[in-house]
Amino acid sequence: MSAVRDKWFWGIVTLLIACIPCFPVVDVLLHIGKDSDGTWQHLSETVLFGYLTNTLILAVSVSALTLIIGVGGAWLVTMCDFPGRKCLSVSLLLPLAIPTYITAYAAADLLQFAGPVQTFLRDTFSWTKGDYWFPEVRSLYGAICVLSFGLYPYVYLAGRAAFQDQPKDIFDSVKVLGHGPWSGFYRISLPMAWPAIAAGMLLVVMETLAEFGAVEYCAVDTFSTGIYRTWMSHGSVTAAAQLSACLIGIVLIFQFCDSLLRGRKRFHSLRTIRKSGPIYRLTGSKAIAAVILTSIPVVFGFLLPLLVFAHKTFTHGDQRTIELVTTFGKNSLIVGVIASTVAVILAFASVYAVRLRPNPISQFANKVSGLGYSIPGSVIAVGCLAPFFWFEELVQSISIYAFDYDPGFWITGTILALILGYQCRFLAISLGFISAGITRVPLSLDQASRSLGNGSLMTLFRVHYPLLKPTLIYTGILVFVDILKELPITLILQPFNFQTLAVRVHQLASDERLEEASTGVLAIITAGLISVIFLTRFTDRSHR
Repeated sequence: MSAVRDKWFWGIVTLLIACIPCFPVVDVLLHIGKDSDGTWQHLSETVLFGYLTNTLILAVSVSALTLIIGVGGAWLVTMCDFPGRKCLSVSLLLPLAIPTYITAYAAADLLQFAGPVQTFLRDTFSWTKGDYWFPEVRSLYGAICVLSFGLYPYVYLAGRAAFQDQPKDIFDSVKVLGHGPWSGFYRISLPMAWPAIAAGMLLVVMETLAEFGAVEYCAVDTFSTGIYRTWMSHGSVTAAAQLSACLIGIVLIFQFCDSLLRGRKRFHSLRTIRKSGPIYRLTGSKAIAAVILTSIPVVFGFLLPLLVFAHKTFTHGDQRTIELVTTFGKNSLIVGVIASTVAVILAFASVYAVRLRPNPISQFANKVSGLGYSIPGSVIAVGCLAPFFWFEELVQSISIYAFDYDPGFWITGTILALILGYQCRFLAISLGFISAGITRVPLSLDQASRSLGNGSLMTLFRVHYPLLKPTLIYTGILVFVDILKELPITLILQPFNFQTLAVRVHQLASDERLEEASTGVLAIITAGLISVIFLTRFTDRSHR
């Protein structure tokens, strides 16, 4: 392949990959101003203000709570030494293994009026319903707590990495000046770690705006649930797309606020002076308080959901449930393996093209390809419908004219629609991990391969693929688990008579059949644990 053809080939590759997450957003924006046959007017007069209010309150409250939990936990396990610190530093990541909608199921089952907690209180103190007050899980405040305990690891992970890179001599100077741990945290450590923490908070906000299962189960009307109901109940793609455009606007507002919060702050530390080990030693009551504070998120975000569904599985599970899990688990496995493999291949090609030809066009296309994760799944699903229909009609017209053959609906209503929808949402994850991996491969290896007569494709397969194989496997597993847990895209784009494990669990939980859903929930949690283990290994290796 000549240099000119090589340049054009990889440039076209990056542009085509960048089109995948762009089509849904462009289609959503094109629906602004279209006639929805009165559906939009009805929504604006009845529920639109509630969608906006609940969405904003949820996003702001969850980001504030995750900031407190995540930064506090990261500071304690990184800067302070107390009993159980090493175990808790890993355990604080475990809530990532459990989808937030599963945490909502467990919390509602545990704390509802007929649940074990309130039943115990009534039996112990001889109370009746009107004798005491108990918080309602299925409410806006319940959704805030559930999402906070499920999403804080994003802030915790970013904060811990930032605190680990802070040099020890700065804190020695703080001690010499007579300042204690709190002053060192507030004046030195937190400002230095703020850019990374703000990035983690932005991920929390994006996940909160995209959340469907937990807020729907907690009976909170947000844009995410409204988009699904408008499409499924009203059957109006136009009105659903217009709601999606509003949600995209909210996403852009939060991204702008994030850029203002971070500003131009950048902090660098020399590896030779980086701290090794904790700075402060906690004893007595302070150590006990640190253990309790760092254990609470793990208990409510991981242990309680795990124990609730483990108990239901072993006490109420039956053969019928296992058969259902086997059927829907197979569907999840098929879709997840195909979609995660495609995502890794596309991301690998895009990252390699930028490395090979680092021009402004390829770099811009690579950044555009990674924007899908900031777009809620419901928006992506609705935005995919019209492009799919248009492309099917185009192929249908050409096929009938040229071959007198009608291929029918070969994208919508098939697994292919799901796979393409997943690429729009999760391609960003693959891009992030593979980009981090390929930067560790020296450019001299590319030059050596070229000097031996290998072209760009041969260099890709003979040099980069063997070196990045572990990273590609890690990335594929992470994307697979995220696809396994995905709800909005699957609910809207799933084929007829084809359900994944997550959709089946959601349907059973919505029908208050948690015992039947428990085995499927444990399967999802197990897959999530595998993801967390690989994520921990990847981050530790990257830090070293």
